[in-house]
Order: sequence, then structure tokens, then C-alpha cells
Amino acid sequence: LNDIVDIAAGANDCLALKADGTVWAWGNTLAGQLGDGTDENHSLPVTVPDLTGVVSIAAGWGHSLAAKKDGTVWTWGNNGAAQLGNGNNTRQNTPVQARGLTKITQVAAGKWFSMALKSDGTVWTWGSGGAGQMGDGTRKDRNTAAAVPKLTGVTAIAAGNWHALAQKSDGTLWAWGDNSVGQLGTGNTTDQLAPV
Repeated sequence: LNDIVDIAAGANDCLALKADGTVWAWGNTLAGQLGDGTDENHSLPVTVPDLTGVVSIAAGWGHSLAAKKDGTVWTWGNNGAAQLGNGNNTRQNTPVQARGLTKITQVAAGKWFSMALKSDGTVWTWGSGGAGQMGDGTRKDRNTAAAVPKLTGVTAIAAGNWHALAQKSDGTLWAWGDNSVGQLGTGNTTDQLAPV
């Protein structure tokens, strides 16, 4: 692979984004996360078909995401917790468009949930919410994206297994979700259902 501008590592698979906006994948595809329409593992990179104009990629626990320069988000792979954001729980081995997302500049993938950063500085989440990783004050799952309430001015996002991070333009860091081993940096081990 040449001209790589971004990379992402999932549980057992990898993604690379080339300067020409194409996405390449390799590794395990048990859940279809390589996006090439097959269930075959690949030890060499293969292109994700019909996916161009990509500006950001993310790899979760068996699912993958890509944000395109037109602001849309495309997802594929495991969808047991609705982490693909297309309104159902059906696995996809080729990219499908996540619903309700526009003007997205960055994506992130947790274990069974997904995140997107909008150009207006808001953060959108979907998928499993059992540890509070939707950031909406509940532990509910969500099969399409919704904004994290009262969180604005965000410039970067990241996702762990069951927790999420957002960096704001004022330099502060906000975290929510699972905190069982202190991963939110709050000085305790209490889960947070909304950003702190």
C-alpha cells in the first residue's frame, strides 16, 4: 500500500485510507468487517468496493465505518447491537449508509457502538448503550444516530470498548460510559451516562 493518509485497527482486522479516498482492508472478516462482500479472511489488503471519497475511517469489534467528503457515513460488518446505524440489526458485508447523519468529518468505533463528529462540533452516537456510551443519560441502545446532549465545540473523538472521549476546542477532555477501571479519568470508578 502506498499514499496512506489514515489507518485503523479493529479487534482482528485493519483498515487503511489512501490519498485517493479509497479504503483497503485485511485480516478477519467473520462479521463482514472487511466490506468486500465475502466471508473470506484476507492476509493482504483488498479494496472495499464502491467506496470512494472517504476522509475518515474507524474499526470496532467486528464493524467498520467510513465518513465521506460529502458528509455521509458508511458502515459495514457486525450489527448485532445496531452499531451500523442503519435502523436494523442485520449484519452487512458491504457498506451501507448510516441514517440521519450529515456534515460528518470524523468517525470512531467502540466495541459495539459508533460515534461521529459533525462539522458544527456536535457528537453523534449509536449502537449499544449498556454502559452509558450513548452519552444521553441512559443505558439504552440506539439503532440510529442521535446527538449527545449539551456537548458542543468538539474537535476530536475517540472510542474504547464501552467508553467514549471528546476533545473540545477549549482544550478540555470529556468522557462518558464504562469507568470500571478508572478509564474516564474522573478519579473514581463510577460509570458516567453523560459527558464529564
